[in-house]
Amino acid sequence: MSLSHFNVRVYGLIINEKNELLVSDEYCANQYMTKFPGGGLEFGEGLIEGLKREFIEECNEEIEILSHFYTTDFFIQSVFGNGGQLISVYYRVVFKNTPNIKTVETPFETLTPTKDAQVLRWVSLETLKSEHLTWPVDQVVAKMLIGE
Repeated sequence: MSLSHFNVRVYGLIINEKNELLVSDEYCANQYMTKFPGGGLEFGEGLIEGLKREFIEECNEEIEILSHFYTTDFFIQSVFGNGGQLISVYYRVVFKNTPNIKTVETPFETLTPTKDAQVLRWVSLETLKSEHLTWPVDQVVAKMLIGE
């Protein structure tokens, strides 16, 4: 099996007026994970188009892109999509309109472990720790956000 392909993923970083960051607690591929909203590009999509689609799918909300924040600058093998090299791109984003999203207070609260289950949660940047996120690249981004 050749692992010479790439898995490109795109994520949005939303910080609200209370200095809280939106995260997604999910159950996918038989595991619990905490990550940023976003996910894998579909063939034929650009980064911005893919991120906007992901926010509609995950949050049922439209977003506006503010700026690029980070792109993976080290090698990491993807755990999804039959391996390959993972490239993750992060953007600072805002909701286009006042969001009408349902959030929970504690990790995985009300989450039923079914295929592609998800709950959204606001996390204070003052209490955020990189290890609160599941994936290594998300942990790097969290460290950048909190100045760790």
